[in-house]
Amino acid sequence: MRTGFLALAACLLLTTSCNQKVKVTDSKQKIKVFDSETNEEIDLAAATGINSKFVDLGLPGPQGQTVWVRDYVGQNKLVLIDFWASWCGPCIRELPNVVKAYERFHDKGLEIVGVSLDKDKASWLAAIEQTGQKWPQMSDLKGWDCAGAQIYGIQSIPANVLIDDHGKIVARDLRGDALLKEIESRLAAEAVAE
Repeated sequence: MRTGFLALAACLLLTTSCNQKVKVTDSKQKIKVFDSETNEEIDLAAATGINSKFVDLGLPGPQGQTVWVRDYVGQNKLVLIDFWASWCGPCIRELPNVVKAYERFHDKGLEIVGVSLDKDKASWLAAIEQTGQKWPQMSDLKGWDCAGAQIYGIQSIPANVLIDDHGKIVARDLRGDALLKEIESRLAAEAVAE
């Protein structure tokens, strides 16, 4: 029952960055993604690596609405998908850097989309408030079985994926000063290009 539900939920909520529908199956807790036109399996490690087009995902937001990454890519110069959880000490220690990035660069074109690996909704919502996360959030409340984490091959948290305005993954797993410098550098390069 659980396997069928996860596959159905993932199938309904995932598309590729070019909005091409994909078919998803869950075989023994490992999500597999198939191109719906060619029926070929998509290699998720290659599909979500640097220089690849992002793979879209949609999961429930705090009020139950579906939050889609695609709604922010292209509308902003950069989108950071931030994988975290309220129970994760390293995540909570890293969040001040993510908050700093948001406060410093949001008005310059950065958006962040949080993907929580929580299982408890009350803990997730409390942590959003307590840590000052003012950006869109999503979670299927499945912990390590989170569809978003599986799609992006997240093995540990905190983790993140930085996407440019063309939908290309330009960096992964940035922390601390490296996160701030990468965002600042990319936004400065965008400003020069304009």
